Amino acid sequence: MGGAGRRVMLWLAVMGAGGCGARTPPSPPPIPPPDVDHRVDEPFAESAEAMFPVPDPVINDEILSSPMVRDPDLRDEVDRWISYWETTGGRWFPDYLERMSWFSPAVDSVLANRGLPPSLRYLPIVESGYSPRAVSRASAVGLWQFMAPTAQGLGMWVGPLLDERRNPLKSTAAAGNFLVQLRERFGSWFLALAAYNSGPNRMQRLLDRYAPLEPRSDALYWRLRDRLPRETREFIPKFLAAVEVARNPEAHGFDPSPSPEGFVFDEVVVPDATTLDVVAEAAGAPQEEIERLNPEVVRGITPPGRRTVLRVPPGSGPGFDENYAKIPPRERVTFVEHRVVGGETLSHIARRYGVPLADLRAANPRVEPRRLQIGQRITVPIAPRARRTAG
Repeated sequence: MGGAGRRVMLWLAVMGAGGCGARTPPSPPPIPPPDVDHRVDEPFAESAEAMFPVPDPVINDEILSSPMVRDPDLRDEVDRWISYWETTGGRWFPDYLERMSWFSPAVDSVLANRGLPPSLRYLPIVESGYSPRAVSRASAVGLWQFMAPTAQGLGMWVGPLLDERRNPLKSTAAAGNFLVQLRERFGSWFLALAAYNSGPNRMQRLLDRYAPLEPRSDALYWRLRDRLPRETREFIPKFLAAVEVARNPEAHGFDPSPSPEGFVFDEVVVPDATTLDVVAEAAGAPQEEIERLNPEVVRGITPPGRRTVLRVPPGSGPGFDENYAKIPPRERVTFVEHRVVGGETLSHIARRYGVPLADLRAANPRVEPRRLQIGQRITVPIAPRARRTAG
């Protein structure tokens, strides 16, 4: 792929799902907020027209057409979570909706191509608040909250400098494949979603122990629900409630912020380690925009020794190669050069500059940590903001 790359334009598709009948919600349940860090970066979109009409019902949504959705006991649980989203969770829900408008075109496209229920477009609301930088207490990452082994098994790169779980496009494609696998394996969307949350192996052990001969069905999930971890017991009611609120936010007290018309960018390739401030210079774009378009670049530097595809604002791709070639290789990484003194280790150096040890090792692949020598030069890759404050 050339540096000029290709223009990628994903326009916002208005796709909805058939909601559950409205009821007067009871008092909020004593359930903690979603298990992610909500102090995320500002939404990628900065200005656009409001595009949150109430979607038309989706007739052939296998999840929302399940008879279990109309079960009175499940409906009571859904109502409790609707109350949660309207009260405690209401502090974050408008941000979730705004971020959803930015990434949902890619999500809708993957769901349609995989033949998956359109209502799954609301799953990242529950998983991450639609933040590509969300990290759970269990170290699940990204829009779809993948653990590292699962992500790697689905073909995503997970490393100290580049983590494709944060790439909204690659992680969405992987999530589509994973959801197809779970549905085929468990034969029921409710069981598949429970497996998505708790892990397929845990769900399989539960089925093998308590229902080895029973047909796989959404009703079976409900019968086994009390044997699931608490988070998984709440997961499907919480998801169904998020579907209902996000489909018609105004009816639940939300006034959605203006959303963008689409996620539009050019793709370019950098051949080796490059910091995002240098990418911004070659693209002629603000560094903040480059950072927003490439959340998978964890420390602001691409990995050394490999080609990395990056996204730049539309129109800046065609001249990128020429501008990038004018930057000498030694100037393509914003770094601090540290000289080792007696008694220092890589851990000491990493702490001094406030960078993870793994990042320091990745930036110095030829350095033997146990054979540091006095006067040896160590490259410390740090963001420009941090460089200004480093000692």
